[in-house]
Amino acid sequence: MIEINSKQRKILEKHANQIEPVVIVGGNGVTDGVTEKVLMSLECHELIKVKFNEFKDEKHELTDGLCQACDANLVRIIGNVAILYKPAEKPADRKFEKELNKAK
Repeated sequence: MIEINSKQRKILEKHANQIEPVVIVGGNGVTDGVTEKVLMSLECHELIKVKFNEFKDEKHELTDGLCQACDANLVRIIGNVAILYKPAEKPADRKFEKELNKAK
């Protein structure tokens, strides 16, 4: 997990405004399938939203667990939606790296 500062967080939030949630946490909670979906989505997109339809009271704890399991960063939780970020494995595939490096 990399450290992101408040300026970098704002940049990622701005980009997250344009995307829809790709993972939805339902009645079964955060299962292995949900964790796998988050991991695959992060590998493809780097920045994703996870929507909590259920377990809204536990969203902070569940999001922390997802971040640890996927080695991702929590950008922010807004309402019942968590924004997660994980840079791509290959530096050439990183979409936000230039902007984030400027904000260091």
